[in-house]
Amino acid sequence: MDILTTLRETFFDLDAMREALPELVTVGLPNTLLLALTSAVIGTVLGMVLAVCGLSHRRWLRWPARIFTDVFRGLPAAVTILLIGVGLSPVGLQIWGPNPYPLGILALSLIASAYIGEIFRSGIQSVEAGQLEAARALGFSRPSGMRLVVIPQGVRRVLPALVNQFIALIKESSLVYFLGLLASQRDLFRIGQDAAANTGNQSALVLAGLFYLVVTVPLTHAVNAIDRRLRDGRRDDGAAHAPDADEPSGSPEPALAVTQEPR
Repeated sequence: MDILTTLRETFFDLDAMREALPELVTVGLPNTLLLALTSAVIGTVLGMVLAVCGLSHRRWLRWPARIFTDVFRGLPAAVTILLIGVGLSPVGLQIWGPNPYPLGILALSLIASAYIGEIFRSGIQSVEAGQLEAARALGFSRPSGMRLVVIPQGVRRVLPALVNQFIALIKESSLVYFLGLLASQRDLFRIGQDAAANTGNQSALVLAGLFYLVVTVPLTHAVNAIDRRLRDGRRDDGAAHAPDADEPSGSPEPALAVTQEPR
């Protein structure tokens, strides 16, 4: 019983949670969502550019995109954030002052773009080559065929993986605390960590973790719903085009009756 009491007081102290709750709601949650959503938008745009460049027939577009992707996928996220946030801090001080958010968002966006670019590239490559050939036969140029025919189909196929990357980005946003945050700039993790360090009790950090779960778990179920919907849609399309089992495969189509009234 003493062990259970110690665990409850250390991780589930309601008074400590109640004390940290207002700051987590009013400061930590908005800052976390700001970091994650802004980085997701920028990372998605850069990721699409990387995917298109990586599939280009021109080497001067393909090779830089591949090198960029390999570098930012291979480096740990903490190393990238520190390199950009600390290395470019003199430039940031001259442009926007001591706010570390722009450099943190830049680092998170570059990390996300490397992964999202590979997700988009795999989705585009999964589209049958005949789709682009059919678009070219209809008079589309190659860029127009890619933009209007191939890319929309590829993006639709990788939506679950894309949402999974957004979930990872929400969790990686906690690493921005390495750059040093003011009291009004702290995210969920930093507020929970500060409260735990000041009180010696981990309940506030557990509550911060619960906030992350509240944000990410619905997204996880949304991923499953999207994936299930897409798979069911493909099955329905296949069933719609499948011949009826009761109808003979070689039966001729019914002739159209043409009648003409007498003049």
